[in-house]
Amino acid sequence: MSNESPSPKTGRQPSGATNRPDASASNTPTSNIPTSDAAAPDVSASGAPTSASPYTHDRQYAPGTPDAEVAELIGLFGSRRNDAFAARYHLTRRNKLKRLWQIARIANQFDVIHGLTPVKMRLMLEALGPTFVKVGQILSMRSEILPQAFCDELAKLRADADPMPYQTVLETLSSEYGRPIGEIFEHIDPTPLGSASLAQVHRATLLTGEDVAVKVQRPGVRETMAQDVSIMRSIARLATRVMPSAQVVDLGGVVEELWDTFESETDFLVEARNLAEFKRFCQPYVYMDCPKPYMDLCTEHVVVMDYVEGISVSHPEQLIAAGYDLKEIGTKLVDNYATQVLDDGFFHADPHPGNIIIAGGQIVLIDLGMTGRLNAKTRSVLKQMIFAVAKQDSPALADGLLRFAGTESDASDYPALLADLDTIVAEYGTVDLKDLDLASFVTALTQLAQRHGIEVPSTVTTVARALVTLEGLLDEFIPDVNMIEIISEHIATSKPLDRAAADEVKSLGVEAHAALHGLLGALCETKVAARMLTRGQLRVNMELAGAEEPMRMLSEMVNRLTMALIVVGLYVGSSIVYFAGVPPIVFGIPVVGFMGYVVAFVLSVWIVFDIYFKGRRSRKR
Repeated sequence: MSNESPSPKTGRQPSGATNRPDASASNTPTSNIPTSDAAAPDVSASGAPTSASPYTHDRQYAPGTPDAEVAELIGLFGSRRNDAFAARYHLTRRNKLKRLWQIARIANQFDVIHGLTPVKMRLMLEALGPTFVKVGQILSMRSEILPQAFCDELAKLRADADPMPYQTVLETLSSEYGRPIGEIFEHIDPTPLGSASLAQVHRATLLTGEDVAVKVQRPGVRETMAQDVSIMRSIARLATRVMPSAQVVDLGGVVEELWDTFESETDFLVEARNLAEFKRFCQPYVYMDCPKPYMDLCTEHVVVMDYVEGISVSHPEQLIAAGYDLKEIGTKLVDNYATQVLDDGFFHADPHPGNIIIAGGQIVLIDLGMTGRLNAKTRSVLKQMIFAVAKQDSPALADGLLRFAGTESDASDYPALLADLDTIVAEYGTVDLKDLDLASFVTALTQLAQRHGIEVPSTVTTVARALVTLEGLLDEFIPDVNMIEIISEHIATSKPLDRAAADEVKSLGVEAHAALHGLLGALCETKVAARMLTRGQLRVNMELAGAEEPMRMLSEMVNRLTMALIVVGLYVGSSIVYFAGVPPIVFGIPVVGFMGYVVAFVLSVWIVFDIYFKGRRSRKR
């Protein structure tokens, strides 16, 4: 793969796309920022803003009423939860119930009681706000939770929103920096380049002359998300408690995973560090780049980065008009993505068209809020599986899937797994590799792993979803080439074998070291067990796999035998009492003997019916 930049065949400069979330280019002229105290946000003599920070609490759901001043930190369903999470985000039962009512009203508008189609679910999540949009985007990569049709539809979720007022942007910047923004920026364009539910982006110029893009988080977004996640936690606890079927999926774990993702995406310092790290990874490749972050101007709620203007890959006709070779762009984009995933282990997790720009002969990736990381073992397994797909090798594909199994209990029945994989390979192996439908193939593999109890890491699912996104994007760029071919060639040529072997040996060395420690620990435990055995202190709890049904049948047999002995005893005892004429006697019949006969008869009938009907049920099974 050449390391040269994709250059236009003409001398025209690319234009028309910028580093903004899914927005078209804006030619609106910039306006100077007012630097006078009258026009700028109020600040104290020290330079700190006199008004409260927009991020001190959630404005939309802030208490604001005398009742709420009590600020009881309690759970949605009544249990007191005076924890740091509730205190930090000012979560009260009043606010949670208010938000729950809003959620219920929107859900009622979409008539969820009578069921949801994939499209209705996507529209409802968009109406519910940023938290649920992010939930949908994450769930779109979790096919073990939702049917594949829903996952495919939720992958289309976008978080566009009405722009927030320009004055709010200025107040936020002043609050974040603790000084007048005129001391940092020469001017900021009041018209946003793009506006989403999480943040919006403005073009600006620093006093030092650099042209930058400023990404400003909406005030109260994290607090709103915390409010929604707190409600989800309460509902997850209630569902797990009252519905045993909810135990199939760890609802609490899913909610915590969502919150971890929310925290990461709403901390813009994480995105700034991702940009800096990705910039370093791009240095060896002159054809790849990403905006440079200005770390001294980045905060938890603001990211300042280089402004990039170019042509989005969603406009191939503009790229052709500018003289670019689409095939070269597509091939280099896929090859570099293989480098990110398989070599560096740090990759852009959301490579949709709005995040890929061609500028100055370079492929520029923007918006690194969503990234993924893969350890050496996972990268090795992915390489094995990609080669197996390219060679249509079912056993190698099965071995790769089984390497994801964390323990032996996770591993499936190998012959059944191999048979299912043979079916998939037979279905997809008849087509030429360039015609392989990667999306349906990945879906089939994911569903197969679920059926066989193999838990594929979520990062691998993220990679698969990203590759499918790239595949759809590049249909017009490299229609005659399949991504698997490019990635296979990358694996074979990009990394020297001795370096790959060294990495494998290093990984094996770490695993061997851990195994040795485990073995030494097991020897110590064995010594203790032997000492307890000689002293008669050792108790052994043994569980026989598959013994539940025989033990149940044995228990039923013992119960019936016991009941039969009781019946026999009643018959014998009643006969003795009857023929001995033991009083009381009514109409010449000893009452005690007669009652014994009746009880024995009823028990006999019950035993016969029990044996008959349970025998029929077992034969049906």
